[in-house]
Amino acid sequence: MKERARQELPWAGGLGLAGAAMAVETVVYFGVVTVPLMDAYVFLSAAIVGILSLGAIHVFHRRRVEQAYSGYILAACALVAIFSFLTPLPSGMVSNGVFTGNPSFLLLVLSSLVTFPATVVLLTAAAIALRRSRRWQTLLMIAGALILGTGGTLYIASFPVALYYAEFVGIVLLFFGLVSLPHPSRTTAGTPAPGAMT
Repeated sequence: MKERARQELPWAGGLGLAGAAMAVETVVYFGVVTVPLMDAYVFLSAAIVGILSLGAIHVFHRRRVEQAYSGYILAACALVAIFSFLTPLPSGMVSNGVFTGNPSFLLLVLSSLVTFPATVVLLTAAAIALRRSRRWQTLLMIAGALILGTGGTLYIASFPVALYYAEFVGIVLLFFGLVSLPHPSRTTAGTPAPGAMT
């Protein structure tokens, strides 16, 4: 049960970050545009991809790889968070209540330290999971994570509006994948849950 909870935590964390990003988008859409909100959005757009990839890395079944990668992603996310709130953002990031601009070049470079390896991990994990298991809960979670990850990566790659659409679709898929997982008490000891990545 503890191992399963450890594997599901990043998925739930990524889902929460995506929800936070949507909350920021909603507030900004209604005219509340502040520097801290824009700083938070830049951080969230990168962190969503990174945290979701921490859930996907378990599919490799390499504890040392998982630990090293988790340490790297968490450190990179912390770095992005620090510089997101310390680096001045360019004017014009928000137009008519919508994020349409990009942050500074420094933040784009730092964010790519998270989004690039995270996207590679998500894609690789998706291929491995599909080969090993075709359980629909796993497919929903992988699809949701990939869509959210792609949206965050495209935002950093100068397609900011893509994150809006990716968040909605990705959150729906990831949410239904998570809530459809059976309760641990319903699975027999030593038998992986249907939604678990084996």
